[in-house]
Amino acid sequence: MTEQETNSTEEMEDSVRKKTRRKMKVRSQNRKGLLYGLGMFGLVGWSVAIPTLGLLALGIWVDRTYQSRYSWTLMLLVLGIMIGCMNAWYWVQRESESNGE
Repeated sequence: MTEQETNSTEEMEDSVRKKTRRKMKVRSQNRKGLLYGLGMFGLVGWSVAIPTLGLLALGIWVDRTYQSRYSWTLMLLVLGIMIGCMNAWYWVQRESESNGE
């Protein structure tokens, strides 16, 4: 092995060591606290509650305003829950991806 190859290998090893130390230091400092967990819990809750309650109110209004053999309240309630769950899944997925980097 030539001296140039040896220097190149040592430089690469040193670079890998520095990057590994830096990554480990950032990971150890980036711990999420209790407030972060409560905030995420609240975000997921509101992500489900807002569409559910909004579509529920719309369904009640439609049922009172227009006569129909279908229950718009029930249909829009189920739709609101589905949209809310998809919204919550999106936020949790996005947060888990940002934690993985």
